[in-house]
Amino acid sequence: MSVIPCEQNRQLRRQIERLAETLKTEAHTLGDHGLDEKEFYNSGLFRGAVERIRGQFSATMRGKREFAQHVLNHMEDQGAIAGWDITDDSSRNDYLVRLNTGRQAVIDLKGCLDGNNTNIFERPPHADEFIIWSVCTNPGGDPRRNAWSGIHTRLSAEMVSRNQQVDGVIVWDMVCGTIGRLCPKVAGAHERLTDLGPFRTPPPCIYLFPSFVPSLAHPQADAQPLSAVELLAAFHACFGGRDEELNHVSFEIEGAGGDLLRKTTVRRDGLVAQKSEMTAIRRV
Repeated sequence: MSVIPCEQNRQLRRQIERLAETLKTEAHTLGDHGLDEKEFYNSGLFRGAVERIRGQFSATMRGKREFAQHVLNHMEDQGAIAGWDITDDSSRNDYLVRLNTGRQAVIDLKGCLDGNNTNIFERPPHADEFIIWSVCTNPGGDPRRNAWSGIHTRLSAEMVSRNQQVDGVIVWDMVCGTIGRLCPKVAGAHERLTDLGPFRTPPPCIYLFPSFVPSLAHPQADAQPLSAVELLAAFHACFGGRDEELNHVSFEIEGAGGDLLRKTTVRRDGLVAQKSEMTAIRRV
């Protein structure tokens, strides 16, 4: 088992690498720049174009928000939630979800969890539940590396260092279930796919976190049950998740000399999917 059921599509990754190599060696034949091969590569034109494209892909959240808003609209239409709004403080968090019990959940929409942006979060005081949602649209990325890096390396360190509780994580986006990221949940079971506007998506990967941040006084923090996190229960039910697919994340803290160490364990269907050793907290 691993921290997340899906894995990198190695064939697609090889195709991406071959295309990248072709672009590096043949880019001077493209466009009407009027430069010969040597002038082209010495000019910085190619590097500048690559950086511009990279920046445009990295900076924009439009496609990610479009996916998230289709999801939330579907949940509201199905009666899984009472409603949702874009938060007033969009620089910190993204969506305020009104739950059917009257509770309020706040969603912080992130990109790939192995990025530095994962470290930047703040649980608002009015949130009954606080969820981080990773929308990682890079089909060439490694979902297992992203998920583990986010949950263990980044989130657990920030949670403990700043005493910031996160109730759970969702890893789910428009690439899930496509050729870029094959989903074992829907292999031979296409009825489990849900149509959301232009998207067709499998059930989300849900990670239930503890109800408190571990400390030396309370070093063992086990995952909350699904019934305790209403928003995650709504996602799970609305999109046909199965209980054996839920991920339960626990943290353990201990001191060693002047260091604070933590262990992260992810369990799925009663089995350990992935765990760390005791690791010193070093905020990335």
